[in-house]
This record gives sequence, C-alpha cells and structure tokens, in this order.
Amino acid sequence: RGVAPAQRRLPLTPQHVVLYPLVSKSLRNIAAGKDPLEGQRHCCSIAQLHEHYSLGYPDLDELQKNPQPLIFDIEVLKVEAPGSYQQDPWAMTDEEKLQAVPLIHKEGNELYRQGKVQEAAAKYYDAIACLKNLQMKEQPGSPDWIELDQKITPLLLNYCQCKLQCEEYYEVLDHCSSILNKYEDNVKAYFKRGKAHAAVWNVAEAQADFAKVLALDPSLRPVVSKELRSLEARLREKDAEDKIRFKGIFSQ
Repeated sequence: RGVAPAQRRLPLTPQHVVLYPLVSKSLRNIAAGKDPLEGQRHCCSIAQLHEHYSLGYPDLDELQKNPQPLIFDIEVLKVEAPGSYQQDPWAMTDEEKLQAVPLIHKEGNELYRQGKVQEAAAKYYDAIACLKNLQMKEQPGSPDWIELDQKITPLLLNYCQCKLQCEEYYEVLDHCSSILNKYEDNVKAYFKRGKAHAAVWNVAEAQADFAKVLALDPSLRPVVSKELRSLEARLREKDAEDKIRFKGIFSQ
C-alpha cells in the first residue's frame, strides 16, 4: 500500500530497488483504472528512465534522483471467498481478456439498468481496456485490428452514454469524434455528440450533428425533434437571463 524510508519501526530488511519508481508508477496507474504501461514504449527499463525526465509524481522523481533502501508496508483490505476474485484486465492473458469482455459488458449493462451509472462506466472502461491492449499488438488497419476496433466501438458508445449522464460532456465529444473519424455513418455517435454539443452551448455543431442523424436514419425524427426543441427552449431561457443580467449596462 505504501513506501517508507528505512527508519520505520520494526523494519524488514530493506532492499535497494533500483527500478521501483517505474514499478510504482504502474501500480498507481492500476489503482486509477489505467493501463499500467501507459506512456511507456517497448524498450529496456533504463532507457525508460532516461526518456521520461518526470514520472508525473514528485515523490517518485525524487526517489529516482536519490535512490534509497525501501521497506513496504502492506495492509490487508479485504478477504474474498474462493471463486469470487476477478482479475484486473492488466493481469489477464490475451485469451482471458477475450473471454472476459462479453461478461464485463453484460455486468456493465446490468449496472446501468440499475441506475449505477458510474459503476457501469467503470465496467465498460475495463472491457475497452482489454480490447485496446489486444489491439496494440496488431498492425493498425489490419483485419484483426479492425475486428477488435468494431468490438470496442459499442462499448465506447455505452461509456459515452454514462458520461453524458454524469455531465462529462467534453469526454463525450472526444470519444464520439474519434469514432466518427473512422466510422462516418455511426448514428449513435452523431446523436451522443449532438447532445454533448448542445449541453456546452455549441449550438451550430449540435444542429449539424442532429441533421446528420436524420440524414442517416429518418426514423429518429421524433427523438431528434425533441432534442432540438429542448435546445431552443434552453436558448430562450439563456437569452432572457442575459437580458436581465446586462439590463442597463450600456446606458450608464
């Protein structure tokens, strides 16, 4: 759980761990739900140390500059029943990742139906991480890469739906734009991006995305019309608020 200098009471025999800063960074990425190899490229650990002048954590940067003996303080957080443990995606083999994705996807869907949006987003993120890790091993644009990307897309759209409900609109814009850069006819990506644009007052962009939705799937006209009416109503409210706020400001 933590690291302390060797003067801690009841110390274990300390060992000098030269590359611990990189190990610690990976562990912190795991704790944050990120890929443990994020920001690293395929090279030896010493080359990694020289390439990255900062690891993103002041304490690890200091330890990297001034190595010292360490002792590890380990705390048991919980004990799980046999068979209940689920491996984190980073610890799975390639085959285990492929087998786990449908199960994780299903768990995410169930959490979303229960209204547990944050938990559902975390599940979708884990499934995406599994597939992204496999995709990194394929040549971009190859049949295997494309097949994995097509599995990632619906998971990413589900993730965006969660982020819409959490009002994290700019993340939705980024992910939906990424999808549309590859799949120009993805109606769901246009619709979710349109909702995100509307939420952050990008009116022209929202209208353009909703128009694209109608062009691709005219049957969605009632849903799109509802979104456009909502946007227009919010614009009228905003204009009324602005008139009150700035009333008389130019007559002084």
